[in-house]
Parts: sequence; structure tokens; C-alpha cells
Amino acid sequence: MFSVFLLALALSVDAFAVAFSYGLVIRRNAAASAFKLAAATAAGQFVMPLAGWLATGSVHRYVEAFDHWIAFTFFLLLGLNVIIDAWRGNGEEKAPCALSLRLLFCIGIATSIDACVAGISLYFMNVGILTAALVIGIVCFFCTLAGFYISRVFHRLSTRALQIVAGVVLILLGVKILYEHLSSIDVSVVAF
Repeated sequence: MFSVFLLALALSVDAFAVAFSYGLVIRRNAAASAFKLAAATAAGQFVMPLAGWLATGSVHRYVEAFDHWIAFTFFLLLGLNVIIDAWRGNGEEKAPCALSLRLLFCIGIATSIDACVAGISLYFMNVGILTAALVIGIVCFFCTLAGFYISRVFHRLSTRALQIVAGVVLILLGVKILYEHLSSIDVSVVAF
């Protein structure tokens, strides 16, 4: 289970970064927003390992070819949305504060795509998938809350600047996922 806990921490990095970004720009209803983000990411981190575990051997080979592009697209769109809303607004709190169900769903999916792949590896480990998925979801919940509340230190800065930084962080998170996938392909091609 210690390995599952370490895996959960690694899988929670994206959720932490997203929560940190939204924590920078959300000014009102912070506690409710933090809980919504944590619940959305934890739900994704609980469900996706189960999906990966169940899909092992059948769907994985089809999804593996483009899962990184899905994550990249989600993060790119989320980041661009935050930046565009920063330029449209006059420094007031706008779009990132409206954590709609649709946006929370997208965040939950985008931050947990790698958890689906982890579910495939959990298939081959000697652990119960429900327990492992629960540990991953709980760890993600608390990491998301931590990311959100750590970012609150920066609230004395300009809202527009924070929104732009938050949007750039989200886009860079998508680029990181894409880069990691593409660099792993280069390594496997060189090894071949």
C-alpha cells in the first residue's frame, strides 16, 4: 500500500497545480470552490484507475495513442479560457470563479487521465483495485485542497496578473504532459 500512496502523490501533482492556479484567482467563496475542485479531482482520480484496470488488455491500446493529446487539449482550453477572461475583465473576479459542473467535470477528467494509465499498472500489482483507487482519490482530495490554499498567499497581487499566471500554468501543465509523452516515444525509438 505504500507504493499505492506514493503513486497517489505522483498522480495528484496535476490536481495540485490546477487547484493552485484557480486558488490564485478565486476571491469569493474560497472554501466552497476549494471543496468543489477537490471533489472533482478526487472523483476523477478514483474513477479513472478503475476504468484503466477494467480496460486493461482491451481498450488501452486504442486510448494510449492519443490520451496525452486529450489532456493537452483540456489544459490548453482551460488555460486559454482563464487568460481570455482576464483580458476581457477589468481586474474583477470573473470566469474562474464560476466553477460550473461542466468545468469541474473537465478538470476532473484532465487531471486524472494519467490515473487511467496507472490503473493498468495496478492490474498487474498485487493490490485490491477498490482500495487503491480510494487511496488515490483521498490523497488527491487533500493535495488539491493544499494547492488551493497555498496559493491564497498571493492574493495581494493584481487579479488580472494572477489570472494570466494561472492560465499560463494550466497551459504549461498541458505542454508538460505532451512533452513527457513525446520524450518517452523518442526514448523508446532510440532504445529500439
